[in-house]
Amino acid sequence: MPEKGQDLIQLRWHSRGGQGAKTAADFFTQVAISEGKYSQAFPEYGPERSGAPMRSYTRISSEPIKLHSAVYKPDAVIILDPTLVGTVNVWEGLSEEGEVVINTRLTPQEARKEFNITGHKVFTIDATGIALDELGRNIPNMPMVGALVKVSGLLELDHVIEGLRKTFSAKFGKEVVEKNVRAINRAYKEVRTEDA
Repeated sequence: MPEKGQDLIQLRWHSRGGQGAKTAADFFTQVAISEGKYSQAFPEYGPERSGAPMRSYTRISSEPIKLHSAVYKPDAVIILDPTLVGTVNVWEGLSEEGEVVINTRLTPQEARKEFNITGHKVFTIDATGIALDELGRNIPNMPMVGALVKVSGLLELDHVIEGLRKTFSAKFGKEVVEKNVRAINRAYKEVRTEDA
């Protein structure tokens, strides 16, 4: 993820409206804050409708964050919908060392070829498959959170699970929350790297 000594971590989430990227970015930020970090998250919408391309941003730091702009030079991009590749410039501003976490059944090597990815560290996770299995709906946001937790090391998995139960139980009920817990745990275990 970041260079040693680099404190501010910037993430950019790419999805379509209705896939939960805004919720995932907000939730990731809440857990970071609960771990004693400074963090912010906010979305950027085009046409506000289900299925339209959108971006969300997350920043995490051990120091107060004074930036309040979009993320132009992300340390990682999280792609919830692979059909956005080629339609939207998901690589914009990402350094050669930056990380890509993409929702696809492809291996990282296959994804690199399929999506013409040069440079970057590529991680893949079948977040859609996990969401369909565990939730019965194609909402890949929490599996993507699980994958990001594993590859970034930014948050503790136990804190993410605890935060999920605390944040969403009243709104969605225990059964739905536990399905999301299973989805996060599966993604954490199943995310693939090119080194594997």
